[in-house]
Amino acid sequence: MSSLRLVVFGPPITSSWKNGHATVWRGLCRSLHAMGHSVVYYERDGSLPAAKRDIPSPTFCDLVLYADFESVRERAARDVESPDAVIVTSACPDAVAATALVVESNARVRAFYDLDAPETIAKLEAGESVPYVGPQGYRDFDLVLSISGGTTLGAIEQRLGARSVHPLYASVDPDVHFPAHLPMWASDLSFLARYAPERSPLVDKLFFEVARGKPDARFVLGGADYPSDVALPTNVLHVEHVAAEDHSAFYGSANFALNVTRPPMAKAGFCPPARLFEAAASGTPIVSDGWEGLETFLDPGTEIVVVQSTEDVLKALEMSGGDRARIAAGARRRILAHHTSTTRAHELVAMLTDPAVQWRGGTGAIEPMPEARSHPA
Repeated sequence: MSSLRLVVFGPPITSSWKNGHATVWRGLCRSLHAMGHSVVYYERDGSLPAAKRDIPSPTFCDLVLYADFESVRERAARDVESPDAVIVTSACPDAVAATALVVESNARVRAFYDLDAPETIAKLEAGESVPYVGPQGYRDFDLVLSISGGTTLGAIEQRLGARSVHPLYASVDPDVHFPAHLPMWASDLSFLARYAPERSPLVDKLFFEVARGKPDARFVLGGADYPSDVALPTNVLHVEHVAAEDHSAFYGSANFALNVTRPPMAKAGFCPPARLFEAAASGTPIVSDGWEGLETFLDPGTEIVVVQSTEDVLKALEMSGGDRARIAAGARRRILAHHTSTTRAHELVAMLTDPAVQWRGGTGAIEPMPEARSHPA
């Protein structure tokens, strides 16, 4: 296959600070680069402190770091004029502006990657506007990629006018996530996630209440934005930020890693969080809430422990070392066989080079979009 030239308007790739999408795109770009393809990657500069940029100068893409879209519009217009594919993502703060350029370009394939598809649909169903969706929805794109499968795909077609919708699930880079250990993070159970109010009740039940019910055990919480009024049990160590390169050691130092899925993702189903794959690749057994389609990615009971209550987690923590090792090995084997960034890069290239997506425009029906609300530049 000949080399492809791709242009991406995406989430920040230089920093994983409060940005779970960074690791997914880093893995994709690394894999595409290793396959001989080139990526021009547009990232809006959020003026983060240098210490928050864990990959300030990526070697696996041509990074265009810009202060505001107007300052880079002319270059962007040239870059999107005739590449093999342009991809706009939901996590790009200038997605609507980028879309306006892309739909007028001569790019062979114009694609949109909805990294937040379950939340996109949930907001539309609630009558809310979505800042990365313009008045035409997704109807002007040749290909729409969704982080979620299942019923989300049909909802994207119906509500956003997309013509060709396919899942491109999260993934893990095994060169970054592998078995590792740091004594300072040793624990019976770890949980790595930024604070999210809608997820808080389940985190309370599956993590904090477990810690209170097992005072002789050690727990490690990683993630920013936890409110100051959240009273952490005395046996919980809180690490505000765990850099992407330290995720493996964070997970690998625990007897179990907890996954708690955000409600829109759990409701939609078929939407595995990237953190699920990261923990599995790190060789750590996982306890997780359940959702439709989970067995498509990991088999409950043999590759992951599904829990619903504090008591379920407490019971899992009593599991023998041998049983933990078998579950961890099964999950790691499954994830490395089917859900790496290289696998996803091959899937992406196959979709971008599929002759079926090489068409222009259309007149399909689309539900009226809520009026877009302004959002800060």
